[in-house]
Amino acid sequence: MFLYTKNFDEQKARAMEGLRQALEEGKVDEDIIPLLDKINSLENYFTTSSCSGRISVMEMPDFGDKVNSVWLGKWHRTVKVEEVLEAIGRHEKGQLWFLVRSPILHVGARTLEDAVKLLNLAIGLGFKYSNIKSVSHKKLLVEIRSTERMDVPLGSDGELWVDGEYIERIVEIANSQVRRFKGKLKRLEEEVGKI
Repeated sequence: MFLYTKNFDEQKARAMEGLRQALEEGKVDEDIIPLLDKINSLENYFTTSSCSGRISVMEMPDFGDKVNSVWLGKWHRTVKVEEVLEAIGRHEKGQLWFLVRSPILHVGARTLEDAVKLLNLAIGLGFKYSNIKSVSHKKLLVEIRSTERMDVPLGSDGELWVDGEYIERIVEIANSQVRRFKGKLKRLEEEVGKI
C-alpha cells in the first residue's frame, strides 16, 4: 500500500489548525464549511484549501496577471445584474473581465487507494476536471474541480464593449452555472461519508 507519509496525522493536525484560523478570520466560503467538516471528519482525508466557486468582475493590466489585478466584484453565489453593473461601473483602467470559476478543493489522502476512491467519487458526481495533483512520499493530494467556467472580456481602459442586454445574458448563464456547481457540492457533501 502506498502511504502518503508516515506523518499523515501530523500533517492533518497542522491543516486543521490552519483551517481553524482561516475560519476565525472569515477566510472560508461559508457554504462550503459543511463539506469541509465532513471530509475532515474522515480518518484518511483532510482539506488543505478550498473555494466554493464564484462569479467575479475583475480589472487586469493584462489577462492572467492575477498579482496586479483588482476585484471589482466577487460573489460565491448567484448575482443580480445590478450588482454586476455596479462593479463594472468601478472600472477605470486595464482590461475588464467577467469571470466564473467552478469550485476547487485540495484534499490530502492517507493512501493512494484512498485518493483513488475520492477521485472516482468526485468524477462520478460531475467534477470532471478532478485529478490526483501530487503523488510522492511526501504528498498525496487530490484536486476536486468542476467544468463550469467563463472568461468574458467586457471592456478596456474605462470603455465598455458590450451593452446592458448582453450583460443580462451572461449573468443569466453565470447564475445557471453557479446553481449547477452548488448542486454538485451538495451531492459531494451527501456522498463523501460513504467512501
